[in-house]
Amino acid sequence: MYRCWLRYDKIKNKELMDSYIRLCSQIVTDMYTPIVNSAKAELTNGLFSMLGTKPNISKTPRGSSFIMLGILGKNEYIDREILESEKEKVCKDGYIIKTIDKEKERFIIIASKTEKGILYGAFAFLRFMQMQRDIDNFYLIDNPHNPLRIINHWDNMDGSIERGYAGKSIFFEKNKIVNNMDRITDYARLLASVGINGVVINNVNVHQTETRLITKEYLKDVAGLAEIFRNYGVTLYLSINYASPIELGDLDTADPLDERVKQWWKDKAEEIYEYIPDFGGFLVKADSEFRPGPFTYGRNHADGANMLAEALEPFGGIVIWRCFVYNCLQDWRDTKTDRAKAAYDNFKPLDGLFHDNVILQIKNGPMDFQVREPVSPLIGGLENTNHVVEFQITQEYTGQQIHLCYLVPMWKEVLDFDTRIGGKSVTVKEILSGSFYKNKYSGMAAVANIGNDANWTGHQLAQANFYGYGRLAWNPDLSSESITDEWVRMTFSNEKDVVDTISHMLLVSWSIYEKYTTPLGIGWMVNPGHHYGPNVDGYEYDKWGTYHRADIHGIGVDRTVKSGTGYTAQYSKEVMEIYEDINTCPEELLLFFHRVPYSYKLKSGTTLIQHIYNTHFEGVEQVEEDLIKKWQGLKGKIEEESFNHVLERLNMQLEHSKEWRDVINTYFYRKTGIKDQLNRKIY
Repeated sequence: MYRCWLRYDKIKNKELMDSYIRLCSQIVTDMYTPIVNSAKAELTNGLFSMLGTKPNISKTPRGSSFIMLGILGKNEYIDREILESEKEKVCKDGYIIKTIDKEKERFIIIASKTEKGILYGAFAFLRFMQMQRDIDNFYLIDNPHNPLRIINHWDNMDGSIERGYAGKSIFFEKNKIVNNMDRITDYARLLASVGINGVVINNVNVHQTETRLITKEYLKDVAGLAEIFRNYGVTLYLSINYASPIELGDLDTADPLDERVKQWWKDKAEEIYEYIPDFGGFLVKADSEFRPGPFTYGRNHADGANMLAEALEPFGGIVIWRCFVYNCLQDWRDTKTDRAKAAYDNFKPLDGLFHDNVILQIKNGPMDFQVREPVSPLIGGLENTNHVVEFQITQEYTGQQIHLCYLVPMWKEVLDFDTRIGGKSVTVKEILSGSFYKNKYSGMAAVANIGNDANWTGHQLAQANFYGYGRLAWNPDLSSESITDEWVRMTFSNEKDVVDTISHMLLVSWSIYEKYTTPLGIGWMVNPGHHYGPNVDGYEYDKWGTYHRADIHGIGVDRTVKSGTGYTAQYSKEVMEIYEDINTCPEELLLFFHRVPYSYKLKSGTTLIQHIYNTHFEGVEQVEEDLIKKWQGLKGKIEEESFNHVLERLNMQLEHSKEWRDVINTYFYRKTGIKDQLNRKIY
């Protein structure tokens, strides 16, 4: 459970093992830098664990079979075997793995133009071996699609984690940085194994203690963490409190146009880089949900972000500015009020005003990581500003790692979404890669789901979400099925029944969760505050009535230009027209974009109210049939501890799904007085 997808179980197929041993008995490289040393250590550990023999390490080949690591263009041995046309295809931090079969030599090359690429190539090679693939004729050139591939942690220095469902922080305890670095090292390995190259270690909601992370009191220990991550090609960032000049007691203002504030941050940046020369920069949540920001001083987000960017620019640092900004106290009784419009309304007018080392971080949907949302129109709507998408691996609104809810298919839908910018086919993944707008910085970020639980993620199957995010950040063209297949094989077994069963469970789990929770994109319906369990009218900032606006006649929010909030106008013309028309709007988002009477007939011929009843019953049934019974069929094929752990979680999910079904169906039955056509029990 602890080793996740880096189990490196011993190969049981003797023929396969013999073929692996023939090629993997020696590692050859003349490089001894920290990152390459990490690659050598991983290869040595992985090969010994899988093959039972420890490879020798040497500067030059000793024998006719070996694995050679090196930099393209700087290793004569490698450069003789790799064609110029192949070298040209390897981009920064990408790699080539190639089996060379000569008359007297047979060996494998793992090469890149950077040390990070060698490390990524080593992990990829081990991944193929774990999946028991043929390496006798190995040939792979693989490059990262997204330049930035970042993990955000919401860890607090007291050891707690906001929206954390897997125990305490692995970084902090009792307002100090932990002393034991072994688990941090293993975490850095996990990050590098899926190509993550950046980590923000503390919560975006920066409390008083976390504010001090950028002071000398803590910077030496933060530098220790940075060194561990650096050895695995991961850059460390910190979330900061925008009001730090005040909170740390130096100034009486945080006005971004005040020269004293500008100088304070310049001095602070210089101090940080003395401790951490490759420090990545700041992540900032400002002017949202009561966090301080430039609005206090009559300034805008560009003013605030640019001031910090100027402080970091001499050192190569960046500012990642979150776009999760909205008025949480707005009056929902006004039918033109719409939180979904907030990010676009706040940031689109500032497009082009941000410095080139500022990156706007945009949640994948316009609301807040709901089980179903449309793609945020701000992604791609910013034509002259660096931006990254923000996903949430931790399952805040999707079962909190008690329920099985595999999010890779959801993220795939976002990444494959066609924005139709300028009337052309332009997918979100093309925008995030930087290829469309030619941004200086671009990519993906996600909120982590890990903690100090023995299995890292609380629910062992929730590890698949972390793995899947990393693989998609590296290559968003990978299919959900291929990512799932990789993870299951490395985490559990290559046995067909195990692979097929767990893959099926994962791939249907998002749909199942959606069925028994919130229908057709309406969202929320969870208990305020902790966001777990059904509460149809629950929304912590909604003082003025139900967020979903359900009454005796219908449900949904009219977000059309014609008669609603006008939110659809934030999309390109072609996308807007699809969402604007109830007949072309995707049904899975129907209630997000339209207010609909309960008698409205869906494409299936079922009325809206009957659809609500049906899906909630179906969701519970599928938990039993597609999750619990499928898992029970693996008894004896899965390690007992893991088997019992997952079964316990699935049984909890079943009971909670029944509660969701009963609460939601009862609410709408009592609201409408319309009976279930199948006469099932609704209270």
